[in-house]
Amino acid sequence: MADSTGMADLRAENVSRIVKGFALANYKFKALVMTVGSSAWTESYYQETAADLSASGTRNVKGVARLAKFPHAEVTWTKQSSRQVKHGLQGVISYEDEKTNAVDVIARTLLRIARGVVKSVDAEIWDVISESQSPSNINSLAIAAGSEWDSATVANRDPIQNLLDAKALIDADNYDPDSDGFFIANGTDIAKLLGNANVRNAGQFWTDDVTRNGKIGRLVGLDVIKSNNVTADYAMVGIKKQAATWKAVDPLTVVTKREPGVHTVVRAWEIGVTQLTDPEAICLISNTRA
Repeated sequence: MADSTGMADLRAENVSRIVKGFALANYKFKALVMTVGSSAWTESYYQETAADLSASGTRNVKGVARLAKFPHAEVTWTKQSSRQVKHGLQGVISYEDEKTNAVDVIARTLLRIARGVVKSVDAEIWDVISESQSPSNINSLAIAAGSEWDSATVANRDPIQNLLDAKALIDADNYDPDSDGFFIANGTDIAKLLGNANVRNAGQFWTDDVTRNGKIGRLVGLDVIKSNNVTADYAMVGIKKQAATWKAVDPLTVVTKREPGVHTVVRAWEIGVTQLTDPEAICLISNTRA
């Protein structure tokens, strides 16, 4: 028993690697936002008004007369603030279960705790960047009724044009969706997308660089990513690490606490907050299913 403390410390280090390694492969949205460290409980930034500037008063930008004064315009900003959020889970494994259970309860608890924290973080990021599916600042594109990706009229399904239209809305705001662009949807909508005849025959689609962080190929210049955190009937096109920032106080952290002969506690947490800094670099697609 003299080595029990050292053994526990060594085990904790292995636990940390297991949880973090598993989690990194399962983040979807966190991989799409910029990550910046933070030491503040409240994070603030100034969001610049997206609308193009126009002349104030009765004057116009076009047609300034000779020797006349120029019309006036001002750039405006809105202060946005958000507070840090802690995401955490823990599991308690009895000494008897650890020693005698037919299932490796330590390993399974580690994986499920990691999955729970990762899912919670990704869900929070999706909720912020989609504006809770009630867009007011981000671009939005609603697919017309009867033209959904599972429409009963097969000829009306045109997901490629829908993605191109979403890219065009982003491009109109002077962001380049062809530079690190992504498309993300849940598993059902991804299946409808990939099953579409136009997609299957599209030369821009391939699957030779797949698997990490849900990436399953490319379509019209966008990385296609699957995440079940995406709300049903919605999808998104955006630019990686452009539209939003994850302000991280604590990265995914894991500790274990052993009470010999009684139990082992495995605890994982992450503290951070999502800020939607460039909403025009995103387009939310809605009504993907009938």
